Amino acid sequence: MRAAVYHRFGGPENVRVEETPRPTVGPDDVLIRVQTSTVSAADHRARSREVPRGLGLLAATGIGLLRPKRRVLGMDAAGIVEAVGTDVTRIAPGDEVIAMLGANFGGHAEYARVRQGDAIARKPRNMTFEDAVTLVFGGLTARGFLKQADLAPGAAVLVNGASGAVGTAAVQLAADAGAHVTGVCSAANLDLVTSLGAQRVIDYTTEDFTAEAATYDVIVDCVGNAPFARVRHLLRPRGALLLVITDLPGLLLAPVRSRRTGHLVTADVGKSTAEDLAVLVDLAEAGHYRAVRDRTYDLADIAEAHRFVDTGRKRGNVVLRLTGEQPAPSSTAQQTEEASS
Repeated sequence: MRAAVYHRFGGPENVRVEETPRPTVGPDDVLIRVQTSTVSAADHRARSREVPRGLGLLAATGIGLLRPKRRVLGMDAAGIVEAVGTDVTRIAPGDEVIAMLGANFGGHAEYARVRQGDAIARKPRNMTFEDAVTLVFGGLTARGFLKQADLAPGAAVLVNGASGAVGTAAVQLAADAGAHVTGVCSAANLDLVTSLGAQRVIDYTTEDFTAEAATYDVIVDCVGNAPFARVRHLLRPRGALLLVITDLPGLLLAPVRSRRTGHLVTADVGKSTAEDLAVLVDLAEAGHYRAVRDRTYDLADIAEAHRFVDTGRKRGNVVLRLTGEQPAPSSTAQQTEEASS
């Protein structure tokens, strides 16, 4: 099979398309003929080894110390089930599915393997593969954090980094739960974030959200610049700080601060499940969760996809297409047009 492979850490030029062995299928495995995956911030970190302060050694245990441990990146996949193991009962060949591969990676290849007990679900019937795959990495990450907080209707939620893959998902999930959502992003993404359900948007280039008098029940930090010390005064009693990105001190001190302050401070997304993914699928089919897709690249252009992700300016998701089909129009562009019409 064809796969995007990297043999050393560094820049996008280290990722190239090669022929690699197709994964074998064990008794509990599902083999997916991948149609699409995403090139995420996690792929950027694994490839470049640019990780938050203090996390280099911890990251090395997962991605490798001197050489990549897993040479095919891609934490998610959307595709068609090619084969299943003898013990698999709820998924069958021919099913159209989306799946989270997580730290095992492998989505940037024509075939990917998951276990039936992992986060795998039938793709939304009203979405293309290009759009359906955007539910996985961003959607599961946002859901994993938000379900730890008390998201009662009317709760005040701030999403810092509201225009990225996790941020756009967090805005939608919080808004669907009845929260009053404030998004923090650049002015260029104001219309997008508003169209996803944010009732207020703060332009971080002109305003410092931490200098305001507003307080929140939940703060979701998708950027890594809102540590507890900086935003504690913004948290209401028993409020939650969800650290999607943090450094080593933030990771180690999170449980300590939770015990001492009465706030929930966590950097742990938890384990994604098939049930979590099914919830996202149901929301998408009901029209309550929309795909946000910035650009779609062919597998042959994988290095260019990485270069774009490296800029840190993507809106929502960057999709990688493993087949020769033409991509659907950008979901971001469609949503922005719909919001302004």
